[in-house]
Parts: sequence; structure tokens; C-alpha cells
Amino acid sequence: MTTLASATDTLTRDALTVLQPGFPGTTAPDWLLRRLGEGLASVGLFGRNIASPEQLASLTAQLRAERDDVLVAIDEEGGDVTRLEVRTGSSFPGNHALGAVDDTELTRDVAAELGRRLAACGVNFNWAPSADVNSNPANPIIGVRSFGADPGLVARHTAAYVAGLQSAGVAACTKHFPGHGDTAVDSHLALPRIDADPAVLAERELTPFRAAIAAGTRAVMSAHILVSALDPDRPATLSRRILTDLLRGDLGYDGLIVTDGMEMRAVAAAYGMERGSVLAIAAGADAICVGGGLADDETVRRLRDALVAAVRTGELPEERLADAAQRVRSLARWSASAAPSAEGRAARADVGLLAARRALRLTGQDRFTPLTDAPFVAALTPVASIAVGDETPWGVAAELARLLPGTATGSFAGADAGTAALAAAGKRRIVAVVRDEHRHPWMATALDTLLAARPDTLVVEMGVPQAAPRGALHLATHGAARVCGRAAAEIIAGTR
Repeated sequence: MTTLASATDTLTRDALTVLQPGFPGTTAPDWLLRRLGEGLASVGLFGRNIASPEQLASLTAQLRAERDDVLVAIDEEGGDVTRLEVRTGSSFPGNHALGAVDDTELTRDVAAELGRRLAACGVNFNWAPSADVNSNPANPIIGVRSFGADPGLVARHTAAYVAGLQSAGVAACTKHFPGHGDTAVDSHLALPRIDADPAVLAERELTPFRAAIAAGTRAVMSAHILVSALDPDRPATLSRRILTDLLRGDLGYDGLIVTDGMEMRAVAAAYGMERGSVLAIAAGADAICVGGGLADDETVRRLRDALVAAVRTGELPEERLADAAQRVRSLARWSASAAPSAEGRAARADVGLLAARRALRLTGQDRFTPLTDAPFVAALTPVASIAVGDETPWGVAAELARLLPGTATGSFAGADAGTAALAAAGKRRIVAVVRDEHRHPWMATALDTLLAARPDTLVVEMGVPQAAPRGALHLATHGAARVCGRAAAEIIAGTR
């Protein structure tokens, strides 16, 4: 049953309602339950909150016992960015693999099955899909999270993903508006800047968001990026020109606008979380995402008080905060009443693996003979982005060990990665696994070393396959999800 503390005034309730905080642990702490009683309407989940589907279902039931219409949000893109399967790797390939297949029905089926699994655990709001057009090959944070570099392809798959996810009764949150693809800086660490002309932005960045809006996306997430042609002074999350004039006005979007994580340095370093949150709501955002890093009651209190104080001093119009809170409650009502459609129920449990198999691109298979002896898997491992995290396993070693018992593996990085991998491999056949070779000169050098000494080395690229294919066999998986590793291992071992 929904409860609200009677002593909590409307302004304070509204300030709590627009927050989407995280919390530590696999059960809800007392402070979070108390805040739900006082008006908090959303909770964000991360990998630290999830141990199993059964535990997650118990956790969401605990939250709904306090507030039955609570929005339970998660950052579950499938592919490289997974929270449901953070410790094992995802059962679903990510966007880049789906874009490589370019079958919108498949994308819709994958999103519907992912949504079905979220809904079964009590999650009703997903911070996905990414609608970013990955036009900059040097992009350190989007990459395989994007459907691709072609705006039309990204648009049709974004629309299909939104339709599939919402067919399961889970609200989609299309991100990162107005488009994070043409950046070379990670907004978790600093403020990226895009200097494209308005005509380029309209044709490239905005096309997928138009498609998402037409598909009925229930939410849109803002990007912490400076787009000089749209607003030369403020990042998108804090820009009225971008959130209100462009997204609401020009694009006609009427759903919920959510910020990216407000503790990210692209905003927090220059504005601080409290002032950044006030400016975001004033600019047109309706919900403040926080909790990927900071996840405690003190953070919630600070942000709540900053919003209340801004209203009382006149910096933030009270009606703007009230409108934002009402949009959150409106989505909560939709989520509480949304029922899976027939499409959602029809999705197949094995659709993720089938999609990963279809996404494989092979070079050199005409002269390749599958392995029969256990190889050595040399994982050339870059530093994981904050969005992906370093908890989730990746690669092909575990799947190859299942198919070829005795498979050995090692992780290598840096200037001597190639020579170290050669020494560790001994006489075994080498399978070199890379992730975005084109972005890491040390990785390319390591491959040079391996292939010069051992031309029969197989290469598995699990990032964006931008570098030229090489090796006795080159497999591009278009992502590092567990199912992508399995699909590659099946080819290497000849079981498919």
C-alpha cells in the first residue's frame, strides 16, 4: 500500500519525488524505506544490489511493500553493460551486435525477452536503450553500446528496442540526449564537447531520438555533454535550450526527462551535485539520477534540501518542480498498471544466443580448421570504462574451456603484453582476444608480436571491429557479452 508521511509538506515531497537514488546492499536499508514513505518515488539499482533473480524479486517486493507504485530503475543494456548478470556476463548481446545483424524483429525480440526478465524480478524502468550514433571511432564510453555509425540504422533499432522493452511492461529510457556518439571524452571523468554544425546534429544525432519518440519511449535521459551549436554555455543536462526548447518544443516530446548520473564529473566537477540538480530541474529535467557512486541517505537529503531551498529563494519556480514531480508520478502510474503484451510473452529464452551467433563476422574461415586441442587464450585487456565496470567477466576462455577442457588463459596489458603472452602460451595454439584494438596502440603492438611469432594465432575482436581483420581466423563478435563469447567459442571448437 502506498504510504506518505503526513508531516511531510508538498514541496519537500515533490523534491524527494524527482530523485532517483541508489543504495548499497541486496536488501533495502531503513533510510530508503523511510524516504519512500516521505515521497520518494524512484529507486535505482546497480550490480551491487543484485545477487540472483530470486533475491532481486524479494528486494523489489520489499520496496513495493512500502510504496506500491515505486519506479524501480536499472541500467541494463544487455551486452557489455549488464546489472542483472554482472558477475557472469549477459545472456543478451548488446546494441552493436544487434546493429550488425540489422534485423529489427530480432532487436524487438531481444528487448522484449530482456524486459520480460526485468519485469519478472519487479523492475519496471530501464535506463536503455542507447540511441547514440557512434560516429567517432575514438569514443571511449559509447562504442559497442551503440547500434552503429549510421543514423538510419540506429533510429530503426532504437525504435524496435523501445517497442520490445515496453511490450513487457518495462518503461524504456532512451539515452543520451542529444547524442553522445561524436565524443572522445568519457563524461564520467570530464565534460565532452561536440562542435558539429546544427544541420549535422539534426541529421545524425537527433534522428534516433525522433524515432524513439515516435515509438512512444516513456523516458529520455540527458547527456552531460556540451553541444556548442545548441548551447555554448551549459551541458545538455543543464540546458533549457536543449531540454525544453529542443526536446519538448521542437521534437514534441512529452514524457519523462531523466538526467544521467549527477555525480559524474562532467557536471559535478564544475557545478557540484546540489547546484547541478537545481539547474537540471530548472532546465526541464524531471528526475535526478544519482547513486552509481554516491548511494546514501545523506546524498538524498542534500539534494532534497537543495531543491527546496532553490524554490524558497526563487531560483527554481515551484511550478517547475511540481510539474517534474507530476511527470514522475504519471510514469509510476503507467508502470504500476502496465501489463505485458502478447509480443512480450512470445519472446524466446534463447533469443540472446541466437542473436549473438548471427552477429559474428568471420574473416579467413575458408582456410580455418577448428581446434581439437586445448588452446591458450591471451586476453589483451584494456581498462574497463565506468559504465561497463570491472566486475563482469568477458572473453572466450570460459566457453572454450567448456568445449575444449584444459584451455588455459591469461590477461595481458601494456608495452610487453605480446612477449608476455607468448611466454605464457608455450607451445599451445594461441587465441588472442582484444577489445577495440583501434583505440589501444599497445594492443595493436601486442598483436603484431603474437602474429609475427605465431602466424596461426586466432584473433577475436570483442569491441568495435574498426581495425583491419588479421590472424589465421578473425572473429568479430561486436560485443563482449557472455553469449558473444560462447558464439565465438563454438566456431573455434567447431561445435557449430
